Amino acid sequence: MAYSVRLMRLLACLFTCLPFLSPILTVAQSGQNAPVRYVLAFPNAAHHEVRVTAVFPLNDQPERPLRIAFARASPGRYALHEFVKNVYDVQVDAPGPGTSQRLAVRHPDPYTWEITGPHGGECRFSYTVFADRADGTYAAIDPERAHLNLPAVLAYAPDLGNSVHQLQFEQLPDTAWRVATQLRPEPGGRYSAPNLQYLMDSPVLLGKLTRRPWTQDGQRIEIALLHRGTAAEADTLAARTQRITRAAAAVWGTLPRFDFGQYTFLANYLPTAVGDGMEHRNSTMVPQPKPLRSGDTEHLGTISHEFFHCWNVERLRPADLEPFDFQRANMSSYLWLAEGFTMYYGDLVMRRAALVSDDDYLKDATRLVQQSLLPGAGRFSAVEMSQQAPFVDAARSIDPNNRLNTYVSYYTLGGATALALDLQLRARDHSLDAVMRRLWETNGQFQSVELAPQKPYTLPDIQRAIAEVAGDSAFAGQFVRRHVTGHTPHDWAALLQPAGLALQPVRPDKVWLGASGLDFGPTGATLSGGTVAGSPLHLAGLDRGDRIERLGGRKIRSEKDLTKAIAGLKPGTVVTADVSQRGLPVRPVSLTLTADPALQVVRAETISGRTVTAEQQAFRKNWLTAR
Repeated sequence: MAYSVRLMRLLACLFTCLPFLSPILTVAQSGQNAPVRYVLAFPNAAHHEVRVTAVFPLNDQPERPLRIAFARASPGRYALHEFVKNVYDVQVDAPGPGTSQRLAVRHPDPYTWEITGPHGGECRFSYTVFADRADGTYAAIDPERAHLNLPAVLAYAPDLGNSVHQLQFEQLPDTAWRVATQLRPEPGGRYSAPNLQYLMDSPVLLGKLTRRPWTQDGQRIEIALLHRGTAAEADTLAARTQRITRAAAAVWGTLPRFDFGQYTFLANYLPTAVGDGMEHRNSTMVPQPKPLRSGDTEHLGTISHEFFHCWNVERLRPADLEPFDFQRANMSSYLWLAEGFTMYYGDLVMRRAALVSDDDYLKDATRLVQQSLLPGAGRFSAVEMSQQAPFVDAARSIDPNNRLNTYVSYYTLGGATALALDLQLRARDHSLDAVMRRLWETNGQFQSVELAPQKPYTLPDIQRAIAEVAGDSAFAGQFVRRHVTGHTPHDWAALLQPAGLALQPVRPDKVWLGASGLDFGPTGATLSGGTVAGSPLHLAGLDRGDRIERLGGRKIRSEKDLTKAIAGLKPGTVVTADVSQRGLPVRPVSLTLTADPALQVVRAETISGRTVTAEQQAFRKNWLTAR
């Protein structure tokens, strides 16, 4: 009886509050009743325009303003891009019956419209987008193709984020154009997303596509390719990509379950493409202006990196990136793993797929080692470098900065972290592969009905996975404190030794000044960038904009002059430079030359007098080759 009384009181309260709740509930319920519909037309493709008509259902609630926004950020990018700057010819109307009165439109900020007035149950919002950059962030349209990153193209209603969203394409420049996308194909030539988050993470490629599909573990994988090459080149690309997808799946032990049973590589290899790669849940955009005939190693490297993302970051996702916010810069503390570990595995998968040699792979490892030794690695930890992404990830600024001495990309610093951790685990008869599989088991494999990660990870999850694989929680905690949240440098010589690898100077007989760039001219060599902290030029107080007129008494007017001035000099030699700083009179400064700090990772057996043991050879083979 008490239960019935409580229920009656609850119902009474609900009916009392219903008039106040109905404006809020109407929009939420509309997503269940009617989809948001977009029509994209291309009547002026020659001038890089797409005409978009978006129809938003409103369920006959004229008293409630409809808020329409344009994205300021795009999934996979972390800086602001203000896509609305390319939008014009905005038109708002209500296509439904009984809408004789004009809609009222308010434009309170650059990326938002608020619309009120009678609308007959829906509002039609039409506009034109100019699009001429074919990379992973923006969009590009011309008579040969439409390359669409949807946040750069589609206005959206934030209150309708849970609605189904549908796309349709009209007025194509060529009847031979076809559509490639991870969106779900629907009858009538439409494509749908279950919600706004999925829609904005779903690029589209249209044009005369060359398609190369295959089946792996019961799921379809396809390359949808725009290029001007031959069918044989497309066949070769597809065959090599299959080796990548199988080697990547071997790391994780399984393919992820693609939402609609398919994964698509959107490969825009036309000359107007901008070299890039952008991961998405069941697809990736991999634009590259180089034709396949010039060699596909660079194409395959991007493919390998981006495909690894369908596990790492798309499903195994940091908690601070879920859900993605389209209206602000998205800062994450985990890009050292999301991007850095993916960079490490992108290169390693290429080796395990037998697409590059051991020595080719070691060039990639060398880059990671070198980057981890840069001055910036001592200023910001891997976590802190990740938090810099909104300022560096395709971000734009015009003021000079000191990133030469304060920043190391979270890609390479994270990749170096992965390399060091893998080598340490393998020395303990474990591997980073096992850590990634453990993270997949605890966090990555759980996906919601909304097609989103259900258990995004945090740093304790990562540390726990390392501890469980290593069987040593103290080791895991120490590694995280030293190399993830701390700045302790890795002991690369010791880490590489079990694999029969060694560090060698790249130019042992050369001295180094520490300039990041020089512009030569009739008055001297001007520093076009900063100087590296601790280098001879930096210690002498020289920086960007300063000019070296003479070095060791020799006039410096060309790179050849500089080479002759330091030829034969040894580290520790003190030379005099005549310099002008910021237009001040020329004055002499002393430079103490140092050895070129560049190092390279090499097989120990290539060093005179060195050999590797059978145990070292086995270590290297188990690490670098597929099983």
